[in-house]
Amino acid sequence: MDPTQTPELYDSDKRKALSIVSHGAIFFSSLFLSVGLPIAILLISNDPIVKDNARESINFHFNVWLYAIIFGILTIVLIGYPLLAILFVIHWVMPIIGILKILKDSDHSYRYPFIFRLLG
Repeated sequence: MDPTQTPELYDSDKRKALSIVSHGAIFFSSLFLSVGLPIAILLISNDPIVKDNARESINFHFNVWLYAIIFGILTIVLIGYPLLAILFVIHWVMPIIGILKILKDSDHSYRYPFIFRLLG
C-alpha cells in the first residue's frame, strides 16, 4: 500500500455490532459452540478492531474453560467451590463490561484483564 494513501475506513456500526457479538457470544452457550461465533468473525472480518475483539473473546473463552477445569479439580479439596463461584461471576460480568466499553467507544478493542492470551 502506498504510504500517502489514507487508511481504509470501516463502517462503525458494523464494527460495533460484530465486536459486541464477539464479546456476547459467551452468553449463547457455555459449550464449545459459543467460541465458534468469534472464530467465524475473526475469519470473515477485515476490520482490525473487530479482529482484535474476536481474538480477545476467544482468549477469554479459553481462559474460562481452563480455570473451570482447574477449579473443578480443586473441588476435591473443597477450595474449588468458592473459586468456581467467583469464576461464574467473572464469566458473566467481564463480557458485559466489554460490551459496554464497545458501545461507548467502538474505535478501540476491549482487553480482558488478568487472562492468558493464546492468540496474539
